[in-house]
Parts: sequence; C-alpha cells; structure tokens
Amino acid sequence: MRRWRHDGQGTLVVPGAGTGTGAELRVPLEIATSYRARTKGLLGRDTIEGALLLSPAGSIHTIGMRIPIDVAYLDRHLKVLAVRTMPPGRLGLPRLRARHVVEAGAGVMAGWGVRSGVRLSVEAK
Repeated sequence: MRRWRHDGQGTLVVPGAGTGTGAELRVPLEIATSYRARTKGLLGRDTIEGALLLSPAGSIHTIGMRIPIDVAYLDRHLKVLAVRTMPPGRLGLPRLRARHVVEAGAGVMAGWGVRSGVRLSVEAK
C-alpha cells in the first residue's frame, strides 16, 4: 500500500484524461495523511482548487460541508474503484477494498477522466 508520510502538496496525474489524445492531466493536489487533516477534509470551504487526497481512508462523509463533491475511492494501487457525487450532509458507504479517497468539486472528475478502472498516480512535492 502506498503511504505518504506527511500532509502536503502534490499533483494528481490522470492518464489519458478522457481526451482521446493519450495526454495525461495534472491536477493540483492537497495530501491529507494526519488524523487532523483527514478529519477536517474540505469542511468549511466554499471551493477547492484541484483535489484532496485522504490517506488512509475507506469512506467519507459530507456532514457540515457547504458544497457537493465528487468522491473517488481508490485501492492500494491507486486504481479507481468507484466515483460518486455527494451532496452536503450525507454519509458515504465504506468501500471494502478502498485505501485512499480523492475529493474534488462536484462534476469535475468526469471531465478529468476519473472513472472506475483508471489507475491514477500521485507526485508528492
């Protein structure tokens, strides 16, 4: 299983990015690995630039959030297991094989090419 040691910044790399050109998409990424950072997540924000990686994580909630979000559940190899859009005030069901979760603004993941079966990569700074 991939583990990042510290909270920080990075880049989410989406291969192919749904463009048909084969080019990868590079998305600014916040990495939340500490209990405190994972617990806070996107609470209190009105927007997010790029995405947020929660690791380790197998489920999330949107209780107390102000905005709907896209959620991608990833396995230990960063392969996307499922993508869901969640409105504020909901509990997400745990995913048995999920080890990481990526959160972003509602509707953006489809445009990025993030869908079940795609293997993402993360470059930490």
